[in-house]
Parts: sequence; structure tokens; C-alpha cells
Amino acid sequence: MKSEIENKVLPEHFVAIKAAIEAGSEIMRIYEGGNFQIESKEDNSPITLADKSANTIINEFLKPTGIPIISEENAETEFSERKLWDSCWIVDPLDGTKEFINKNGEFTVNIALVKNNKPVFGVIYIPVSKELYFGNVVEGSSFKMIIDNKTLEEDLLKYAEEIFPVSAQRTIRIAGSRSHINEETLEFIEGIRKKYSQEVKVIPKGSSLKFCLIADGTLNIYPRIGTTMEWDTAAGHAICKAVGIRVFDMKTNRELVYNKQNLKNNSFVVSNLLDVS
Repeated sequence: MKSEIENKVLPEHFVAIKAAIEAGSEIMRIYEGGNFQIESKEDNSPITLADKSANTIINEFLKPTGIPIISEENAETEFSERKLWDSCWIVDPLDGTKEFINKNGEFTVNIALVKNNKPVFGVIYIPVSKELYFGNVVEGSSFKMIIDNKTLEEDLLKYAEEIFPVSAQRTIRIAGSRSHINEETLEFIEGIRKKYSQEVKVIPKGSSLKFCLIADGTLNIYPRIGTTMEWDTAAGHAICKAVGIRVFDMKTNRELVYNKQNLKNNSFVVSNLLDVS
């Protein structure tokens, strides 16, 4: 008989979970070996052997599902073809390459399933801490677990625990980007401080880890004023949405959407506060 958690994870979801764990293991092999082989992409952002190797592993897991893949490290499919997709995977095989290079541990593997331009499932794996988060939007639940030899050898999902956001009490805890803070973000944070007349604490974190920490109640708000790509946000968006947290576009004041013609996101806010506009 399936457990309650297993009933909330479809076969393709489990494939994504396994892909994230295996990609994370490969990332750690390279991370601990120090063979980074840092190169620069066309936009001058760094790419390493870990990005490429993790991407290969994830593609090997996901291709048999028959669902097309958008990945930071895959060649981009023309929108004339993509716009016909009703479902797709959106993947960042190593989110936080700068954190990986700086060896601070705050990098992740992101895999999301998107249907009709909205995220329905997401998994984020943090290889250094072996923390795995996943969320099913349809079922309205997200989970966290630690991956170790025991969980891999036995029934993987039975060790997962459901997570819930926590409302701000005396202190509003805001996720600050470790690599991308700017003046507009500081102004936004000051606006929150004035609006709520509460103590505000900014906690720097790298990569999509920020989404996970809002979903599990560690943090309350994540403002991202600046450019991100769909693969930076889709998995975290799903995990947060599954527990009732808004991820909204600051330009349209609507939920972020995916598989757009331009895969860049507008500035956005992730929040469990009622009003942050």
C-alpha cells in the first residue's frame, strides 16, 4: 500500500526527484575534487564541469518521460515550437554557480514540471547539506527530507516531512541575495520596514535555497529586483505555491508564468505577507 506522501507524487515527479539527487551526487564529486574548469558563457556568466555533467544526468532521467526539456545548459528550442507545448520540464542543473565556485555550499539543483505555463511540481536539492525539497501544487503540499544512504536504500519518500510557511511575528525575515543585492532591493526592504512597523532582518542566501526557506517557515519574503531566468525560479515557485505562498511579477502583479517567448523573468516577490506591494 502506498503511503500518503507517495500518493501525492506521480511517477514523473519521482523521476525528477531521482534526477536531482543523482545530479547532486555528481556535483559533489566535482566540488570535493576541486576540478571546476571554469569557463564563461556568452553573457559572461560562469559555467563549470559540474553544470555540464549535472545537466547530462538530468537529461538522461527526464528524456524517457517524453516531456520536452528547457534547461539552462541545453540549446534553446525556438518559440515557434515551444509555444505548442502544453507541458515541459524547466531545469537548472546547478543554480548558484558563483556560490559553487566560492565554495560556500549555497547552490542547488532545480527541476520543475510546468503545465500550461504554470508550475505544477518542483524539486530542489542542496547537495552540500543533502536537503531535498519538493512540492506538488495540485495536491497543495510540499515536503523536505535529508538524503543519506539509508533513504536511498529504502523507500525514499517515507522519510519526507511536510513543510509549512510561518507568518512573521515580531521580526520580518527577508531573504537577501548573496550575489545580486542592489539599491532598488534595499529601497523595497525599507518600504517593508515602514509599512509593517516591525523589526526587519535581512538574511543573505544564495540560489533557489531562498524559495525553500520561505516555504518551510525560516524566512518571510524574498524580493528579486533584477533579471532572472525561468530555470532560476520555476522549481522554487512550485514548492512555494504548493504551500500557499505568492510568487508574483512586480510588473504585472500576477503570478510568474513560464515557457514564454523570452525566458527572462521580470522582477518578482515571494511572500507570505498579505500586502507587500
